[in-house]
Amino acid sequence: MPERLKTILIFGQPGVGKGTQGKIIGSVPGFVHLATGDMFRGLDRDSALGQEFLKYSTQGLLVPDELTCRFWQQYVQGLIDTNQYKPDSDLLLLDGIPRSVEQARILDEHIDVLRVIHLVCQDSDALVARMTKRAEQQGRPDDADEEVIRRRIQVYHDETQPVLSHYDASKIVEINAVGLPGEILQNILNSIIPAAKGLIRNPFG
Repeated sequence: MPERLKTILIFGQPGVGKGTQGKIIGSVPGFVHLATGDMFRGLDRDSALGQEFLKYSTQGLLVPDELTCRFWQQYVQGLIDTNQYKPDSDLLLLDGIPRSVEQARILDEHIDVLRVIHLVCQDSDALVARMTKRAEQQGRPDDADEEVIRRRIQVYHDETQPVLSHYDASKIVEINAVGLPGEILQNILNSIIPAAKGLIRNPFG
């Protein structure tokens, strides 16, 4: 891959709204949203990598660090090769990676983190209800089992939340993930646009 990629991390517990907000922002020219959950779910389930992913996701566990980072590199390179992502003029929004301190260390070689948007929700029951409803609407088997959902939330607290300490506190912005989606989106944009100035090409000239 090219030199370190200018990146915004969207961070938070499963079901907190990272994907929803990331997709909206990713539709704006100059931003490219990459959700590793979608990346893995797009795998051929009969392939060796697809089977490996299912082995972990159906139990609510994290895919091993080295495998995750290697697949992420290949995926990003594919976006670059197909001109879906232009590192010299686009800002990368990462959702779902890094999920462990080791992943953060591995990715330091590849990404330059400008902001960490930490979406915060204190009500675990609300997150479980949100993810169960999403599973019904989108047919996502990894979100359908409440026991698996609660295990994913616990894994987040045990393995993923410590990632925040890997980054400079001045780059981390906490945003309340409870409320109107439009207000949450506005708060996120207010946090990332100052970091994006001078990096994103104006599509209108």
